[in-house]
Amino acid sequence: MPLIRNEIQTWIFDLDNTLYPASSDLFPQISARMGQFIGRRFDLDPEAARALQKQLFRRHGTTLRGLMVEHGVDPHEFMDYVHDIDLAALAPALALDAALAALPGRKLIHTNGSVAHAERVLAWLGLAAHFEGVFDIVAAEFVPKPEPAGYAALLRRYGIEPARAAMVEDMAVNLKPAAELGMLTLWVRTANDWAVEGSVESWVHHHTEDLAGWLAAPAG
Repeated sequence: MPLIRNEIQTWIFDLDNTLYPASSDLFPQISARMGQFIGRRFDLDPEAARALQKQLFRRHGTTLRGLMVEHGVDPHEFMDYVHDIDLAALAPALALDAALAALPGRKLIHTNGSVAHAERVLAWLGLAAHFEGVFDIVAAEFVPKPEPAGYAALLRRYGIEPARAAMVEDMAVNLKPAAELGMLTLWVRTANDWAVEGSVESWVHHHTEDLAGWLAAPAG
């Protein structure tokens, strides 16, 4: 599927490990605080808390979803806790700022995190002005990507025509529903082995390790 940028009306971006480098310590901080939350809630040592965290993630797609379904955890309490992180490791995204400014079409965020977390990170990176809105896990009724329902709700909320939209993600499997809806897809390749699943499938139309460079390159 060739990319013709002037035909893309809406660009949909994941947030974590997509708009900032996965090599930063940001997501490890979030993961660590998930473990701390679980440890305190269930009186578990760090090793047992980490094991439960992984089990919930594997069974439900996100740790949050697992905690809600299996243990009735308040999602807002969980998100407030795990997103209370230090952003100092993130530098302003100057190259990405310039690439987004030059990219025609509206831009949206679709994240399994919260609006508050997305807005804080975007402001820190210097990217907030580029985005029309954030579609978060609350808007998806706490059903995480890659469940198709959230993608359909995103399209309805913003009146998106899938055939004129592109989705950008670090987790390749999250691109499957987007491609099935008719969107163009871009996988941002990282060193995270858990993000590779599905990366060789036909639903990944393009891939890059340099999002800003890819967006700024001539369409082809």
